[in-house]
Amino acid sequence: MQITWILLLASLGLSTLASAEKGLEFPRYDGKDRVLDINEKNYHKGLKKYDMLCLFYHAPLPTAKELQKQLQMTELVLELAAQVLEEKGIGFGMVDSQKDAKVAKKLGLHEEGSVYVFKEDRVIEFDGLLAADTLVEFLLDLLEDPVEIIDNALELRAFDRMEEDIKLIGFFKSRDSEHYLAFQEAAEQFQPFIKFFATFEKSVAKELTLKMNEVDFYEPFMEEPVTIPDKPHSEEELVILKEVARDNTHNPDLSIVWIDPDNFPLLIPYWEKTFKVDLFRPQIGVVNVTDADSVWLEIPDDDELPTPEELENWIEDVLSGAVNTEDDDDDDDDDDDDDDDDDDDDDDDDDDDDDDDDDDDDE
Repeated sequence: MQITWILLLASLGLSTLASAEKGLEFPRYDGKDRVLDINEKNYHKGLKKYDMLCLFYHAPLPTAKELQKQLQMTELVLELAAQVLEEKGIGFGMVDSQKDAKVAKKLGLHEEGSVYVFKEDRVIEFDGLLAADTLVEFLLDLLEDPVEIIDNALELRAFDRMEEDIKLIGFFKSRDSEHYLAFQEAAEQFQPFIKFFATFEKSVAKELTLKMNEVDFYEPFMEEPVTIPDKPHSEEELVILKEVARDNTHNPDLSIVWIDPDNFPLLIPYWEKTFKVDLFRPQIGVVNVTDADSVWLEIPDDDELPTPEELENWIEDVLSGAVNTEDDDDDDDDDDDDDDDDDDDDDDDDDDDDDDDDDDDDE
């Protein structure tokens, strides 16, 4: 755990405070070029040489001096990060979207101004502020094990103090258990955005009131966690939309969006009324953007989401017309017709009442 490292640093500092003062200064760029100009000849070598390769994908060199200076400042950020992480097995490079278009296509780079990190068979996009300290912190988090193990009360206290992070913790029999391996696969996909913890100690699990193979999910500043019972979702289930989105990257007729209703509380009643869904349960649907017609996949059990293949087949049925977003309109039209009939009956009744009143007046 990190708390152990901090305590060790503090104890070392007591005996070497004078010599350590210089080491506490923010590092300055030493002038050595470490950032590679990535091209077709060297990108394979870079991927093999480093444990992680961090690439900045940028537009061609601009003619305006201000934009040139901005690109130079970005390169300086990368150079400083490369200098700090030189001993960590992390490489840095820049890819020109015009000059190195073939390389960019092979690597899957598509958004200019973005930073992509290649780690084993994964590509992680860095979405934070492009500053040296922020980037270094992000990369150091990626270097750590995707699941942090909690073995004792001291480490558990450090876990409890992490109130600002989204985190999960599970109790498993061993590192070789099927449940833990599924948990680890999920952690690899969400690192470093969501922190995953695990324990194999009964004493730690007792403090957390965790049963065997149970996983607790904590939102930021959330006192009581949500318990995920039994076997945690495998990697395939947790990243179902991610897999389907990847398969449909080049489909011009389909855009895949993940929406957390909690981020739009004022829109929840409107969405539930418009789409006729319960947003307190998982929902997967296809919306026709031209007229807002929609069709929603039936999910009978919240704990049994469809597989990527099942979802893919259902989406294909919707796009082909086998499942029609207009199907529910017939029911709506019937309801409207019933309403119209009721209105007509009411009008007839009103007319009859008026006639009766006239007859009374004549008498």
